[in-house]
Amino acid sequence: MPLLRAVVIQGLGAIAVLAAAGRGMRLLGGDDPYEDRAVRALQDRFGHRPGDGDTAVATEPANPTGPREPIDRVTEALSWCSGVPQTIANAAIWCGVTWLLTRDRRSAVAPAAVLALETSCFLASAALVGRPRPQSVWRPEHPHATSSFPSGHTAGAFALYGTLADLLDRHGARGARLLGPLLRYGIPGAIAFSRVYRGQHHISDTVAGAMLGRWSAAVTRRELISP
Repeated sequence: MPLLRAVVIQGLGAIAVLAAAGRGMRLLGGDDPYEDRAVRALQDRFGHRPGDGDTAVATEPANPTGPREPIDRVTEALSWCSGVPQTIANAAIWCGVTWLLTRDRRSAVAPAAVLALETSCFLASAALVGRPRPQSVWRPEHPHATSSFPSGHTAGAFALYGTLADLLDRHGARGARLLGPLLRYGIPGAIAFSRVYRGQHHISDTVAGAMLGRWSAAVTRRELISP
């Protein structure tokens, strides 16, 4: 009970901070903030434009014809792999692998626990902020119905992969020093980029998602993983 109470209190604090930050961004920058200009410029550089022109709101997925450029293919794979069903399955697999390798119950539940914490904070803060998805962008897939702020895919990636890196450190796994930075920052950072590049999120959404994910991983490390 003390552990649950501590996590709940911290989670409520995180939700309050995220909600205040998201509301503040909407108030200061509106729903088509200046940061999106950089995204539109990058998309245009690689030949991606909103289906109805530069001033339209891209509410429908684009259907480009012709060959697809490499970044499109890579970001599509990254964005798909970080989806909700895939992330849940990934966490479940790592719970099982961790249990088989360590026989440590607290370590084994860590991948699921960090996702539960991150997802709870994400859903609550997103509902309070209600930020629309970026406008006038190339968007090849339908966006989720949740608020654009914060990025749930980004938060989930930083949370899960950061916890896997912490588990490697905790149990002295070979190659932890090399894999740690890749898990904590490399893979989640690439996923964050994919979400922005594909028109699903404002840049600030992924920054907030990264902060939420890193915080969730830190709480899980302190409460479950650290000796």
